Amino acid sequence: MTNSHPTRGLVLGKFLPPHNGHVFLIDFARLYVDSLTVAVDSLSSQPIPGELRTQWLKRMFPDVRVVRLPGEQPQYPHEHPDFWNIWRTVLTDATDGPVDYLFASEGYGVRLAQELEATFVPVDIGRNSVPISGTEIREAPLKHWDLIPREVRPYFAKRVCVFGPESTGKSTLTANLAAHFQTIAVPEYARTHIEHRKGRIAHQDIPMIARGQMAAEDALAFNANRILFCDTDLITTSVWSNWLFQSCPDWITAEANRREYDLYLLTDVDVPWVEDQVRYLSEERRSFFEHCRQQLESRGRKYHVVNGSWDDRLASAIAAVETMLGS
Repeated sequence: MTNSHPTRGLVLGKFLPPHNGHVFLIDFARLYVDSLTVAVDSLSSQPIPGELRTQWLKRMFPDVRVVRLPGEQPQYPHEHPDFWNIWRTVLTDATDGPVDYLFASEGYGVRLAQELEATFVPVDIGRNSVPISGTEIREAPLKHWDLIPREVRPYFAKRVCVFGPESTGKSTLTANLAAHFQTIAVPEYARTHIEHRKGRIAHQDIPMIARGQMAAEDALAFNANRILFCDTDLITTSVWSNWLFQSCPDWITAEANRREYDLYLLTDVDVPWVEDQVRYLSEERRSFFEHCRQQLESRGRKYHVVNGSWDDRLASAIAAVETMLGS
């Protein structure tokens, strides 16, 4: 910088959600000044919580100061007679002092810069560099997937869980679906954990399996291409815990109820049993299948039963996923 003092900049936005247009704006601003503050304006009525948007931006821009504005400010001058004074005070507090430059992709930046005694720097006002808006993202996130930052994608990704008894082809089906839809498959962490223990499992293993399943799913969701296919979920963990040990930690049950999926593919038992060191209930598959169905229905989860030959199962599952995407 040629200035005699370190330059300070400000970007204000709703970031509802952050998209690649915002990435360009913030990258432009942080390369223009020595230090940058990004202020997140949020209302309780907005569809994505302000705290979540703030967390996204902090992960996206670790070298930028990201703050969530306190309270709820008027959004338009006609809403409050002291509109500009309110915003001047709020932003001065948020930036902890004066700023040299205000960066914006909308016309309000001219007046707001004047109020802050800063220089207005317009950035892609015509949305020519990155032609997208938050509204377009919210209305059709899968259509605009390439314009959603990696940190934000897990929020919009559709999640499909392959669910059911042992030895019904869940892992193979999950992998084949991921390959067909060119996306990521989340493996069953219980298998990883139990294989490491040479097929042994105890009640104290259940929390580790649950945490591993959650961590694997949430980590791989960043790499999902519109859909994330999951080989089992925490309902499965709770079912097995109760089936094997007659109890399940309350937090696992609560988390199983909280985590949502757009579709469950329930695998039927009309295929041969295959022995494996991590399988236990060869004689109880039918009753286990009905128990799995009851678990989904009691929670009001949307599911599709997959049965028949291996080819029939894959075709049926693909059709169910495509119907889910179409709806």
